[in-house]
Amino acid sequence: MTDDLSANYAKAYGNKAGFGKRPALVLIDFAKAYFDPACDLFAGVDDALASALRVREAARAAGVSIVLTEVTYHKGGRDGGRFFEKALPLRNFVKGEEMAEFADGLVPKDDEIVVSKQYPSAFFGTSLASTLTAGGHDSVILTGLTTSGCVRATCVDAMSHGFITTVVADACGDRHPAPHEANLFDMNAKYADVVSEAEIIAYLGTLRSE
Repeated sequence: MTDDLSANYAKAYGNKAGFGKRPALVLIDFAKAYFDPACDLFAGVDDALASALRVREAARAAGVSIVLTEVTYHKGGRDGGRFFEKALPLRNFVKGEEMAEFADGLVPKDDEIVVSKQYPSAFFGTSLASTLTAGGHDSVILTGLTTSGCVRATCVDAMSHGFITTVVADACGDRHPAPHEANLFDMNAKYADVVSEAEIIAYLGTLRSE
């Protein structure tokens, strides 16, 4: 086995899935909690949000369906089960908490779907898979927070539900570069194609011209 990580993985996982023909863009959990330094979920991911907003505008111009996800719990977190018990910062997402609101600059538009969830994956316990299938979508473009948590979980489930999956690296963020980069690397190897903002905007531009 080679000591070079990229060369090692390329021998087994060098395949590319490519883009689908009818994608949907998913913006995962861009909540105020990740942008407020006073919050224990603060991650300093302003660049990821800025990138996601640019991708969103390109998607809208191309007529691509857009989904926003939010995490929300009843008071006490009873609907959060073991996840709420384990991850104490989830208390910031109890319904009514300011930190649970969408980040500044990300206001859902009337034609965008908002999916409320209690667990990491945007697919688990929600109608997202059925909604995308009914809409004729064959693929998803993922952006959001955090790379090692809800983005990764959504990526694995998207692939498992049969959607061609693309993750936009610039439009994802985490509280530390190490888990961010490690999870992008692993998703790209096994579950999705990880691309740059420039690559995804160029692809969306081809849809616009069709």
